[in-house]
Amino acid sequence: MNPKWWKESVVYQIYPVSFMDSNGDGRGDLRGIISKLDYLKDLGVDVIWVCPIYKSPGHDNGYDISDYCDISKEFGTMADFDLMLREIHARGMKLMMDLVLNHTSHQHPWFIESRQSKDNPKRDFYIWRKGKNGGPPNNWESYFSGSVWEYDERTEEYYLHLYSRFQPDLNWENPVVIDKLHEMVAWWLKKGVDGFRFDAIAHIVKAEGLPDALNPKGTTTVRAYEMFSNLEHVHTLLQNLHEKVLYYYDIMTVGETSGLGPEQALEYVGDGRRELNMTFQFEHMFLDAASAGSGKWDIVPWNLLALKKIMSGWQTTLHNRGWNANYLCNHDQPRAVSRFGDDVRYRDCSAKMLATFLHMLEGTPYMYQGEEIGMTNAAFQSIEDYRDVETLNYYEERRNSGVSDEEIMKAIHKKSRDNARTPMQWDDGEGAGFTTGVPWIKLNSNYVEINAAKAVKDPDSIYHYYKKLIELRKKHKVIVYGEYRLLLPLHTEIYAFTRTLEDRQLLIILNFFDRNPVFEMPQDLLQDGMELLISNYPPEKSENLRKLPLRPYEARVYIKTIPGASEGV
Repeated sequence: MNPKWWKESVVYQIYPVSFMDSNGDGRGDLRGIISKLDYLKDLGVDVIWVCPIYKSPGHDNGYDISDYCDISKEFGTMADFDLMLREIHARGMKLMMDLVLNHTSHQHPWFIESRQSKDNPKRDFYIWRKGKNGGPPNNWESYFSGSVWEYDERTEEYYLHLYSRFQPDLNWENPVVIDKLHEMVAWWLKKGVDGFRFDAIAHIVKAEGLPDALNPKGTTTVRAYEMFSNLEHVHTLLQNLHEKVLYYYDIMTVGETSGLGPEQALEYVGDGRRELNMTFQFEHMFLDAASAGSGKWDIVPWNLLALKKIMSGWQTTLHNRGWNANYLCNHDQPRAVSRFGDDVRYRDCSAKMLATFLHMLEGTPYMYQGEEIGMTNAAFQSIEDYRDVETLNYYEERRNSGVSDEEIMKAIHKKSRDNARTPMQWDDGEGAGFTTGVPWIKLNSNYVEINAAKAVKDPDSIYHYYKKLIELRKKHKVIVYGEYRLLLPLHTEIYAFTRTLEDRQLLIILNFFDRNPVFEMPQDLLQDGMELLISNYPPEKSENLRKLPLRPYEARVYIKTIPGASEGV
């Protein structure tokens, strides 16, 4: 099993600007987080992952860092951070920081110096190039649309930015940059943080020579992911970071590594690689997209067989070789219950079913704030109510292409990152208990019905269901370390699988739709002694597990002892 504390943990992600406002300015802050630590402790959370809180002009909600070793004033002070860290540790929880090593803000002192002149000592901290044929140096497309290159009139060259023009990419070919980033990571570890989520870490290496990508359609820019995603030298750089810094601390590390499959992920997380503990995979996040990356806006119906294939591939490939990070939504994705469940008629039971799915997979489960109370997508009617730079860029680009507002907003309602960024719904009072002021982004109008205060009081709520799932994970090692086996691979409505560790076995049965399929027990599982661990519906009387009719979005988890197997844990 190779037990590790971070394998046995449950992680709760906080998007701080939307979590809890302590001073009435409409923006969440560190003291707001401190005020809700008992709520998270009661839920059963082990690790709190906080999105960037560093000094930043906020063009991409903190993922544009202007000072790695200072706290943004909107969130508080370094003294507030130190207090938050102490209070987290005092409750037996840990803190994972969100760290961006691929790029900085255009207001970082390094970049301000870099753009002063071509011979500035920090010029080579970033990636500068001359233009080509009267235009950018190459045809790569930014994740936020348009070219990855921004022209700078002062020095008459372009700088590279894979994300917005306010986020210039660091030059990881410069050893001085590497040393300074190592020093900064060590500085936070010495303060006592318990790990890092490394944002966009797969992109720190770009193709040698920065060549044009193939462009058979002759478009202005090309989604050239193969030119800057998961290139071989990334592993050398991560091994170097581990050897010089991370090795000396018992911490948790997870990398954001889009565009790879499970075998490729083992190059990051495989036992003995000495790089990362786990990575976030994105294959299941593209199930409802016509193509990966910025093609997410071209929405197609998602398919359960495809979900099974993707998740089963990760579960089986990484077993005993690496470790999974499991999630269904985060600050960059739509709300899970709106995307994979039914956020109207069956919001309660479909949210519980998705929670069961997440927590019964092998790997560390990541919950996003509000997921535990079934928060939903927010369909704002006006583009003026959106704040996300990616969403605003998409809107402008499609308008300029002649697409109707109705069509554009339809995609935004489903896929905008702001769906996950509306304020946490704490109660049904004005401001949803999030703020006494005007929130930085509109509240989801359903906060009167969907809020934490109501959920905590209701013993049958989604919140208490999550709490029970977490309790079961701490009680049964088979939930953490058991080997995964897919059942009924071709069933289009039921996702069923087992998890087995020594003499203990789980049977997980999930109905992903609002219909009533019948689960038929595979012959090799027809054994007595199955105990129902958890379900989102009360069990029917005189049930026959050989042929079990399922209700809409029903979830069942059974546990049993395998006769003749060695004693389990």
